[in-house]
Order: sequence, then structure tokens, then C-alpha cells
Amino acid sequence: MARTPTRQTPEARQPVAEDPARAASRLGRGTLLLMSVATGLSVAGNYFAQPLLDLIGRDLHLSASTAALVVTVAQTGYGLGLLLLVPLGDLLERRRLAVTLCTLTAVFLTVTASAPNAAMLLTGTALTGLTSCAAQVVVPFAATLSAPAERGRTVGTVMTGLLLGILLARTAAGLLAELSGWRTIYWVNAALMLVMAVLLRLRLPALRTPAGLRYPALLRSTLALFVAEPVLRWRAALGALAFAGFSTLWTAVAFLMSGPAYGWQESAIGLLGLVGAAGSLSASVAGRMADRGLVHRVTGVSAFLLLGSWGLLAAGGSGGGWSLAALLAGVIVLDLAVQGLHISNQHAVYAVRPEARNRLNSAYMTSYFAGGAVGSALTSVVWVAGGWDAVCVLGAGLAGAVVVVWIGERVWIRTGRLSADGGAEGAPAAAPVAAGNPITRK
Repeated sequence: MARTPTRQTPEARQPVAEDPARAASRLGRGTLLLMSVATGLSVAGNYFAQPLLDLIGRDLHLSASTAALVVTVAQTGYGLGLLLLVPLGDLLERRRLAVTLCTLTAVFLTVTASAPNAAMLLTGTALTGLTSCAAQVVVPFAATLSAPAERGRTVGTVMTGLLLGILLARTAAGLLAELSGWRTIYWVNAALMLVMAVLLRLRLPALRTPAGLRYPALLRSTLALFVAEPVLRWRAALGALAFAGFSTLWTAVAFLMSGPAYGWQESAIGLLGLVGAAGSLSASVAGRMADRGLVHRVTGVSAFLLLGSWGLLAAGGSGGGWSLAALLAGVIVLDLAVQGLHISNQHAVYAVRPEARNRLNSAYMTSYFAGGAVGSALTSVVWVAGGWDAVCVLGAGLAGAVVVVWIGERVWIRTGRLSADGGAEGAPAAAPVAAGNPITRK
């Protein structure tokens, strides 16, 4: 008698669950380095245009205001990606999502690289910004794969790659543009993003942590996290203010260096990104300290360093040898402080609800980059009104607000109005994956 074939249920077709500890052990140095490079290359495409606006404008016959829209459109696209695409990591299989976004980023970079007019240039830039949020899918992916005691170091390493991508994008774009035109950097990055997509597909395990929600409900739950999780609200405020200060510096410093005080050329100004990159290397140190239960100390020290950096930067506004030394020291200290704040913030936020890390990251990073956009906008106004001195007053005010928010969070913890869980000193590390949401490998 012929056997009737049995029909598999969707659950039966799911891949066999992998032990979380075994999966965490697979996050070796090579894989972690790959994830770090992937995040840096993903976000870099949003910053290539900043030193190239004049070249792009002349090549495509654009007005200065139209060329400037390239930067605005890139940041808008990235913000929409943070809000609309990053939460999908709590709904879809994360490796496939990361690989798909990296591949689409490569495609859209080629649209920008081959743009014959403003319409295609802005379209490619906007879509590249949208899908470059792959970086913010990879960061919580790495946090989930890491052992609980190493989560801070892991996040610090991956975020070093992201910040280096932001800082060095301008330098790389300027150098390649001098060699072979403004389009070259976009072609190169497109090729590298395709390589990243292939390597991520080969090296990462499949990871599914289903939230049990449909997409509209998933987006609503991301917003609801702000209401439900005070740790997220405090840390989002800290991140927004810190990145506003970061954007204040990097928006205004090109005006200072090209002005009468220094008179630098654009290619030399782009090399300041290398100086800022030195500060970004502190991420792994901040991550290790967070793993030792010192999250709030890292935050506090970083907040006061951020405030102090603006004293150095203010002293660097007059030109000359000592002034330049003060300026460079201020750049390093500021980037070190912003990185320390960011790593401690993410360490605290990721510990809140491990099963919702992508939504938490979406909420936090949307606030983070919104702060940066506000900082850039304020800087443009302040520079016109009062030059470098006024910019430093703005930056110091933002840093002072960071200190006040950190003190406020500590008061709430000490008075019992805020739980010390989710990254406070001595708080137990959260499990990498929530129960019932196993890591799976195909």
C-alpha cells in the first residue's frame, strides 16, 4: 500500500534551533571584524558628498542650493530607514535582512555614481540612505550573538567601524575625487558593499527572533517602547544631545579651517577626519568597561570630557601653532567622549529587552540622528551670527545639557524611580536571546 506523504507544518520546516552559547562562540574575531567593516561601509555612502558638493554641482550644472540638498536627502533617507526598516530585524530573519539591505545599497550607489542629472542624483542618494540602515541591523545582531559578559566590547568594536566610516568617508571621497572625479568613490563603495553582502551571507548564522507582531503593530510597538522603558528615554536624550554636539563640530570646522585663521585647502581639511578617527578607537575600551559593570561611570566621564573638549576647541579658533594643537586635541577628546557615551548608551538600551533589540535600536538611533540634524541646523545659524566663538558656546551648552541629563538619571536611580537594570553598575547582563526566540542556522 502506498504511503501517503505527510504535509509539513510551517513549524516543522523551521531550521533546527542552535544552542545560544554555541552560536555566541561562533562570533570570532574575523566575523566581528567583518561586521565592523560592513557597518562602516554602509554608512559611509551618506557622507561622501559633503566635501564634493562643489565638484558635483559643476559637473551636473546644479545651483549651490540644489547641490546642498544631497546631504539633506541622504540624512532623511537614513532616518526613514532607522524608523521603518530596522525594526524588521525583530520580525524577519536577520542575516537575510542584512544581506538584502547591503545588496540594495550597492545597487543604489551605482544609481548615484551614474546620475546624469539632479533628479537621479537625489533619488540614488535618498535610496542609498534608506538601505544603509543595514549598519543598525548589524549592530544589535552582533550584540545578540555575543556572550553576555562581552556585549559591551562587541558593540564597541562594531561601533568603531561605524564611526570610522562616518569620519573617513570625507577623506576617502576627497582623495579619490582628486584622482579620477567625484563618481569614483560611489563606484568603489558599491563594489565593496557587494563583497560585504557575500561575506555576511557566508559568515553569519541565521538568526530569527520573531516578535509575534505584524509590521504595522511592530512599528507601533517601537514607539510604545519610549513610553514603557524609561532607560530608553534617558539614554535617547543623552545620545541625541551628544550627537548634536558632534554634528556641531563637524559642520563648523570646515568653515573655520578654510577661513582666514588657517586658510587650509579642502583636501587638507578632509584629513581632519583622520584626527577624529583616533578618538573613535576608544570604543573598545568603553565597551570593556561597560562589561565590567561601569556603564554609568563611562557615561559620566564621557559627559565631562565632552564638556571639556569645547574649552580646547574654543582655544583653537585663532590660528597658529598652539591654537592648532588645542584644536586637534579638542577634536580627539570630543570624538572619544561621544564614542564613550554612545557605547554606554547602547549597552544600557540593549539590556532592557533582548528580544526587541532591533526596535530598541531603531528608537534610540532615530533620536540619535535627529539630534545630529538639529545640531547641524543650529550650527549653520550660529556660525553666521557669531562665528567660531558662538559655535563653541553652542557646543558647550549641548555638552552641559548632557551632564545635566546624566545627573538626572543618576538621581532617579538613587531615589528608586528608575531601575538600575539595563546597564547600571552591578546589574546582571541580559541573556543574548530571549527564551522562545532561538538562534537558528540553516
